[in-house]
Amino acid sequence: MTTDCAKHVLGLSGGRDSAALAVYMRQHHPELDIEYFFTDTGKELPEVYEYLGRLEGFLGQPIRRLNPDRDFDFWLKQYNDFLPSPQTRWCTRQLKLRPFEHWVRPLLSEGITIYSYVAIRSDEEFREGYSSKHERLIVKLPFKQAGIDKAGVLEILNGAGLGLPKYYSWRTRSGCTFCFFQQKIEWVRLKEQHPEAFEEAKAYEKNAVEHGSPFTWSQGESLDELEQPERVAQIRQDHEQRLKRLRSKVQPNPLRPDSEPLDIDDLYGKAKVCLACHK
Repeated sequence: MTTDCAKHVLGLSGGRDSAALAVYMRQHHPELDIEYFFTDTGKELPEVYEYLGRLEGFLGQPIRRLNPDRDFDFWLKQYNDFLPSPQTRWCTRQLKLRPFEHWVRPLLSEGITIYSYVAIRSDEEFREGYSSKHERLIVKLPFKQAGIDKAGVLEILNGAGLGLPKYYSWRTRSGCTFCFFQQKIEWVRLKEQHPEAFEEAKAYEKNAVEHGSPFTWSQGESLDELEQPERVAQIRQDHEQRLKRLRSKVQPNPLRPDSEPLDIDDLYGKAKVCLACHK
C-alpha cells in the first residue's frame, strides 16, 4: 500500500525487461501509485523514444524524464577526453545514476521511503547497476519473486500489444547509440541502421585516441578499422556461424511454436552489462 511517507518508482531503460516490468506492475499492482522514469543521456536511439511513447499510451500516464544537467560532451572533457569503457563506466555513473540520485536525495532527506522496482528476471543473477546505499531506498525485484524469466517477459509484452522495441531486430545490448558493450555485429548494424550515429561515434573515438585514451569503442580495434569491407565480411561470417551453432542446439518447444528469439546474449554469452542501460 502507498502511504504519505512512501514513494514507488520504476526506472525504464527503453529496453525489454524494464518495459515488461512496468506492464506487470500496472496489471498486478494497480493499487500502487508508481512513478515511471527514464534518464535520457541524449545519445539514445530514435527507436527508444518511439517505444517509450507507446509505453506511455499503455500505462496511461507520462514517463518522467530525468535529463542530466551535464551532457555526454561535458563529462567527456572532465575525463580528459577518455572514452567510457567496461573498466571505467563514467557514462552510466554520470548520465544515468547521478540524475536519479539528485532526484531522490531530497525526498529521502524529507524522511520519505522510496521503493525502486528493478527488472531482474528469475533466470539471471543480479546485474551490476544501482544498489541502494540508503536505508530508506529499498530495491524490489518483482520478477525474481514471481519467477518470471525471459520467455515470461516476452509473453507480457506481446500480451500488452507492445512487442519488443524496434531496435531489438538488430541489437540487444542497449538503447544508447555507442554503448561499448556492443558486439562487433552490432557496430556493423549501427552503421547500416543509423550511419550518422556511427560517424559521430567515430569522431568521438578519433578525438579520444588523439588525447591519449587507451580505449576504443570496440575492444581491440577502432571503428575505422571495423568498418572496412573485408572486416565487415569477417564479422558477418562469424556471426552467422554462431547463429548456426546455436540453432542446432535449440530444442523445439511444441508449446511455444513461435519460441523466443535468439538475441545477442544467447550468441555471445551473458555480458556484465550496465543495469541502468540494458534493462
